[in-house]
Amino acid sequence: MAQDENLAAVVSSAAQDIGSFIRTQREAAQVSVRQLAEKAGVSNPYLSQIERGLRKPSADVLNQIAKALRVSAEVLYIRAGILEPSETNQVRDAIITDTAINERQKQVLLDIYTSFCQQNEAALLEAAAAAGPSSADDSVRDDDEEPTTEHDNSPLQITQSPQQTSIS
Repeated sequence: MAQDENLAAVVSSAAQDIGSFIRTQREAAQVSVRQLAEKAGVSNPYLSQIERGLRKPSADVLNQIAKALRVSAEVLYIRAGILEPSETNQVRDAIITDTAINERQKQVLLDIYTSFCQQNEAALLEAAAAAGPSSADDSVRDDDEEPTTEHDNSPLQITQSPQQTSIS
């Protein structure tokens, strides 16, 4: 019996959390409950109950609300407890929650960002592979040996050359 009460409390908490989040997003978009209900294809009283935490919407209803609010359905699913949150990433989260761009634009930005991250990771792996197993041995060196880096010939390195003076 106590386990049923705990489950009911968790469901109620999730419903309030998703409801308040939907209300916040709706208010940020400057849309009335009636307008959002119409855009999402749900009844005005049902949406009001969701926002007040009295009803927990299905994944389908959340998807419709997400489209109407122009937010990611994934964000709503996570808030509702339908999906587990993935690894946190501030860039990804900012793109997903941005209300100034539509779903297609968000997906394009996420694809580009993911592509850049994969390219950088591949470049790091290539550099590590090119360094080979000897790079681990470089960490153990004699104390009188000068440390060297790959970037000793950097264009930003300042070198001094002896000045020549001539007397005539």
